[in-house]
Amino acid sequence: MKAADGSPANILVVDDDDRIRELLTRFLRLRGHAVMTAADAEAARRMLLSFEFDLIVLDVMMPGEDGIALTRSLRATRDTPILLLTARGEPADRIAGLSAGADDYLPKPFEPEELALRINAILKRARPAPAAEALTFGDVVWDVKRAELRRDGVLVRLTDAERSLMRELAARPGATVSREELARKAGVAADRSIDVQVTRLRRKLESDPAEPVWLQTVRGQGYRLAPDG
Repeated sequence: MKAADGSPANILVVDDDDRIRELLTRFLRLRGHAVMTAADAEAARRMLLSFEFDLIVLDVMMPGEDGIALTRSLRATRDTPILLLTARGEPADRIAGLSAGADDYLPKPFEPEELALRINAILKRARPAPAAEALTFGDVVWDVKRAELRRDGVLVRLTDAERSLMRELAARPGATVSREELARKAGVAADRSIDVQVTRLRRKLESDPAEPVWLQTVRGQGYRLAPDG
């Protein structure tokens, strides 16, 4: 099992149980992935300072900082997908893990093949198909490589925040991106500032900003870019 783009994934396994770490390492390496391990949250943090990972497989019940607390802390600074493993499979525990920012939650004991399927699903979401070179919105074109917006061939001036916002949305056309994630990537406050940036961008993208067609609001979730075609 490889990542959605066909390449092996770099996976960090964090679990205080030596046996679990060894089993997961062997299982994932047999499927072509590169695996590193950490026995607790502190060791995981050290790893994350030095290496980039495509996925973190994280035990919930660890001494010291537990997996849910670590997940919540990591989500403040990074978007690395996280799969939580735990012996506690009650709905309230699962909700707590997902609310902290985990991408999935698998109770122990689990079948290795189920773990493989869940990892594959997470990697597919995290590694979408390569973006198009350009996205069109009526008479407006977004050049993905140059990060430029043009209307009828004329360059439209964007602020740094507007350009960052457009980059994030254009990287996942058709997908809903949360206000919090957009604000973090654009470097603005997450309260109302991101809404202001969206309003300004709509004036440059939409024919009628009051009735947006291409930069859509998904109520209670965030925003979505819906290019032509």
